[in-house]
Amino acid sequence: MTAILGISAFYHDSAAALVVDGEIVAAAQEERFTRKKHDSSFPTHAIAYCLAEGGLQPSDLDYVGFYDKPLLKFERMLETYLAFAPRGFRSFAKAMPVWLRHKLHLPRELSRGLGPGYRRRYVFCEHHESHAASAFYPSPFEEAAVLTVDGVGEWATASFGHGRGAQLELTHELRFPHSLGLLYSAFTYFCGFKVNSGEYKLMGLAPYGTPRYAPLILERLVDLKEDGSFRLDLSYFDYCAGLRMTSRKFAELFGGPPRRPESPLSEREMDLAASIQLVTEEIMLRMGREVHRRTGQRRLCLAGGVALNCVANGRLLREGPFEELWIQPAAGDAGGALGVALFIWHQLLGQPRTPQPRDSQKGSLLGPSFDEARIRSVLDAVGARYRLLPDDDALCEEVARLLEAEKVVGWVQGRMEFGPRALGARSILGDARSPRMQSVMNLKIKFRESFRPFAPSVLEDKAADWFELAPGQQSPYMLLVTAVRPERRRAAPCEGIRGLDKLKLPRSEIPAVTHVDYSARVQTVDRERHGRYHHLLSTFYRRTGCPVLINTSFNVRGEPIVLSPEDAYRCFMATHIDALVLERFLLLKEEQPQAAQGTTEQHLARFELD
Repeated sequence: MTAILGISAFYHDSAAALVVDGEIVAAAQEERFTRKKHDSSFPTHAIAYCLAEGGLQPSDLDYVGFYDKPLLKFERMLETYLAFAPRGFRSFAKAMPVWLRHKLHLPRELSRGLGPGYRRRYVFCEHHESHAASAFYPSPFEEAAVLTVDGVGEWATASFGHGRGAQLELTHELRFPHSLGLLYSAFTYFCGFKVNSGEYKLMGLAPYGTPRYAPLILERLVDLKEDGSFRLDLSYFDYCAGLRMTSRKFAELFGGPPRRPESPLSEREMDLAASIQLVTEEIMLRMGREVHRRTGQRRLCLAGGVALNCVANGRLLREGPFEELWIQPAAGDAGGALGVALFIWHQLLGQPRTPQPRDSQKGSLLGPSFDEARIRSVLDAVGARYRLLPDDDALCEEVARLLEAEKVVGWVQGRMEFGPRALGARSILGDARSPRMQSVMNLKIKFRESFRPFAPSVLEDKAADWFELAPGQQSPYMLLVTAVRPERRRAAPCEGIRGLDKLKLPRSEIPAVTHVDYSARVQTVDRERHGRYHHLLSTFYRRTGCPVLINTSFNVRGEPIVLSPEDAYRCFMATHIDALVLERFLLLKEEQPQAAQGTTEQHLARFELD
């Protein structure tokens, strides 16, 4: 037996992943255990979970891999600071203490985190190699092109190559400071959202605007070539030397200073979001065409933070040259932990690979689960009132009835998802047919911006009847945006309606998951991957004739997705969620002791708004 632990840490979204004899055994993000969103500390809890799931001690591990090369990254930082000196001194002074204490001493930090039991070697993989490995090795493809796009690793900001069998080779790269991820983050910052966590908000805001700034971006900020490579005019940005993403020149170009966080959104921000989203899609399409031209492959694997831009992914699949895409569900830095472990197994140890028909990611349900005894003890300890349903038929019938009555349901089943998307294991569910559900769930349950869209879960064999997907096309990881089918739409009188007022117009038979441009971020649900969640959707379909539910992550703004029964119960009691399902335990809000209930105000006081 060969056991390999992969680790990502100290930059963004720390995680750990365990691979044993080539099989993905466990993977989890540290934030889920510590309850600190995007926790970048050493993933002590995630490592402990992965080892426990594999029945291992640190001394049982054969290799430990780290997802990038810190010395190479440090070289890039020093060269950048020197190139911009003395302007970058404040940024340099802020960064150096962390590097000198921790990041330059990774073997020491890893040994300290793992304890004295592990005495074997550490393997440091290049950042984009980790991304590429996380995309290709779990994919269902024997052979495929591979494209990785993010902010920056060591020097690379994008790379491509191809994989065949167990061999993976990256042949081309785009280098810092020219970065699509940092370009998108600059607009995220300028529109008043938090960098490294608010990019998906910018993507959700884009359909409310008009891309009137796109020509200006391509004229002044981005020198885009036909092959998808580009250069940025760095005079508009400050991320190389300063503590901000954009410069004064950027603000002058776009009509004033950045939007203050939490202030009202204006048409400028909506139009900026639409514009940078369109430019991002164009860059990704050009990159995709060039990768196809260079590799001749019919299939493409994607990873890196930009691969979470599911609107761009959808366009790449529809309009690009590839017949199939497979996108790593944990496409950001967390997925690098899995990538480096698989890279060691296949590339360094030369072990063969047998692709699985669906994939080997196991639905990305790779985190902890909780048995009946644990759940019962938690509920009894807080004085909760609950019922244990006798079987799945009874449970799904009761929950489908609640959803049909427009109740909002917290749903915790089996192993937690690895990656940023809730996939039916730690989800909040609602009736997609309800015209009021989108605003109710945003404002009263998620405590977040009203413009944010919700994603639909749909039975895989019914997906093509409701969305513009090819028959049998899979999207199990909620990483593709497509349109609601024309026959399911409702004509919306848009004349004179601008900005967020577009929200008031129902646009389809499933208005709660139909964005203002008729798009939807689709998750297809199948029995093999999703078990009880598939059973629930099937029951709801039998009762209503609709195979679609709202599926959003079980958390509120500012906190990570829930992990444990304790997390779920706390979130349930502090929000307007009507019912909570923990495996086959069912709790109704109206039956809970009033003394245990938190108020919205108390809840909001406990969470840092992002």
